[in-house]
Amino acid sequence: TTDPESGYYVKDERTKQFAYSFHAASDRKGFVLGAIVTPGNIHDSAIFEPLMEKVIENHGKPEAVAADAGYKTPAIAQYLFENDMKPALPYTRPRTKDGYMKKHEYVYDEHYDCYICPQGQILKYATTTKEGYRQYFSNPTQCKTCPLLSECTQSKEHKKLIQRHVWENYLEEADHLRHTQENKSIYARRKETIERVFADAKEKHGMRWTTLRGIKKLFMQAMLTFASMNFKKMASWTWKSPEMV
Repeated sequence: TTDPESGYYVKDERTKQFAYSFHAASDRKGFVLGAIVTPGNIHDSAIFEPLMEKVIENHGKPEAVAADAGYKTPAIAQYLFENDMKPALPYTRPRTKDGYMKKHEYVYDEHYDCYICPQGQILKYATTTKEGYRQYFSNPTQCKTCPLLSECTQSKEHKKLIQRHVWENYLEEADHLRHTQENKSIYARRKETIERVFADAKEKHGMRWTTLRGIKKLFMQAMLTFASMNFKKMASWTWKSPEMV
């Protein structure tokens, strides 16, 4: 028996528990601008847009937004670019099995809307899934005799599939910006701001665990905790040390 409003949170094989998630945004100085509490089984990326809308409503639209790898999705990249906010997102490793060619080794031709494999074969567009992924397939009769087949696909039909989200171009543009000095400096501020907020909240303000039940009470705890941390920061900024005689 546990809190029915919580969610089953899974981080890794050792971290599995019923919990709540506190999602928060801060400014460049580390002041918390907004927060949302959800059951632990809600993915961070699903809360990004409503959290940003809350920040924009109360504090105005930011010029740039830094977020960790959990928020690096086509939908979030599209949302930021379409609303004139610069994304500062991290590098993420290609999710490809060892021994197989990476997706970036297949060249996307924007004009003809197709992929070209390292051996020069064209992967043509076939269909779009309900999740928004466009699917491109190779010709199995050509793949069957390809010297790179074992490094390309495990398909028993000798058919290579590449998926490309309809908003993939926004994610690619975010990756290009990642190499600029401005974006590097923006992303580097995360460890001094929002990461510090959550570290202090857990270690100094008891946010690692709760004795409360129900999402309304947890939201109250989150708001009081973050408000106290903001006041604490303001007080430390205005405090002046005694003058040395």
